[in-house]
Amino acid sequence: MKYVFYVLGIIILTFGISVTIQSDLGTSPFDALIVGLSVNAGLTVGSWEVIIAFLLICCNSMLKRQRPEFSGMITAFITGIGIDLWLFFLHRIITPELWYGKAGCFAIGLVVIGIGTATYLHTNFAPIPVDRLTLIIRELTGRSIFFSRTVIYFVFFILALILKGPVGVGTFFTVCLGGMILHFFMPITGRWIDSILTVSQKQEETKTR
Repeated sequence: MKYVFYVLGIIILTFGISVTIQSDLGTSPFDALIVGLSVNAGLTVGSWEVIIAFLLICCNSMLKRQRPEFSGMITAFITGIGIDLWLFFLHRIITPELWYGKAGCFAIGLVVIGIGTATYLHTNFAPIPVDRLTLIIRELTGRSIFFSRTVIYFVFFILALILKGPVGVGTFFTVCLGGMILHFFMPITGRWIDSILTVSQKQEETKTR
């Protein structure tokens, strides 16, 4: 059952990422980076998701001083494929032209990203390397998820600017609010998932008796 929430979280996350890209207001710094790489160096956005994930796994390994967690590549591959598929399906469906349509689209995407990330992270199974980095920084600094996420977003924001990725007002809001939204949804989704898993476990124990 835990893996159902893992897959569900990734599906929700990649949908949110794709919606923010389609809003044309700017994406999260990380997504702006991989979109910029896709435009300037070729390959799909999802492909760059996987490549950057590999580099981050190596970075995380050095920070933790332990073996690379290559299991994170599983999530990176699924996320990369999910982004490409959602962008393919949403390319003609979500194309807001007026500012309030773009703003609404972006706001929905940002909240959905927070829900999806919180959902799959709670399963504690092969987190995306950038999310693992968030947890590592929280552990090393003793600060909150909000602080860790904001630091990472700032670094990717600078890199996205250098590569001329889709940086816009939405990117600024992601830097300011992305960590806060994730911090808000982590305990909520955690309680929800735990309650469902507890009920499921009790039902399985009843059947085995």
